[in-house]
This record gives sequence, structure tokens and C-alpha cells, in this order.
Amino acid sequence: MRSAAILIAALALTACAGSKPSVSSSARQATTPRPVQTSPQTGFRAPQVMQQRGLDGVIGAQAGALLRRFGTARIDLSEGDARKLQFSGNACILDIYLYPLRSGAEPVATHVEARLRQGGKATDRTSCIREVEKQR
Repeated sequence: MRSAAILIAALALTACAGSKPSVSSSARQATTPRPVQTSPQTGFRAPQVMQQRGLDGVIGAQAGALLRRFGTARIDLSEGDARKLQFSGNACILDIYLYPLRSGAEPVATHVEARLRQGGKATDRTSCIREVEKQR
């Protein structure tokens, strides 16, 4: 009886793990990963910075500049030296992740995600940025 329950649980987990959400090719544009650099003295780990056309003025910006550009964040969450700002448009949600590039530095935007409000499917980041700017 116990082994049957374990088998059923394992099959359920396998079924859940097998499905991947589909992402449109326009929303999934390649980024150029950089090697992660870790400082042996401080343990600081430099983030990978997203490199994508259309994110100019967002990637590399500090929180203050992003708040001036997009208005009040729907979510402003800090954990350790990382920060997440979330903004919303009529049809999309824009998440901007900020990390320091060096130990002790001010966090800057290093990654951007965009998704539809209805259903949460990934959407084009650049279009979402423009939409959120219009909402301001």
C-alpha cells in the first residue's frame, strides 16, 4: 500500500515537471550570458546583465531613474542587496530586477521580464515598457 502511494506521488511529480509554458519567439530573445565573477574576499557574485535591443535606458538604470520614468511601482521588494520593481500597464506587467554590479555598489537594472495581465503568458518586453510609460 505504501509503495503504491509513493509510485502515485512520483508519477504526479513527473507529469507536472514535464510541461513547460510556451513563450512566443518575440518575447524570448537571446541574451548574451557573461561569466559570473565571484570575489573570494567578499563572496560577492556579479550578476549577468541582460543584453537585448529595446531595453536602452532600463538596463543599467538605478531605482530612482526607473521610478521617475514609470511612476510609482506596484511592487517594490528588496531582499539583501537585490531589488525588484513591478509596474503595470493595461495589458501587461513589467518586472525589473536590480542588482549591484560590484560589492557595495548601488543596485541597477540587470534583467527585465514582461507578461500579459490576462493569463500571465510572456510578452514582448519593449512593447510592455512603452505601454507602462503611457500609463504614467
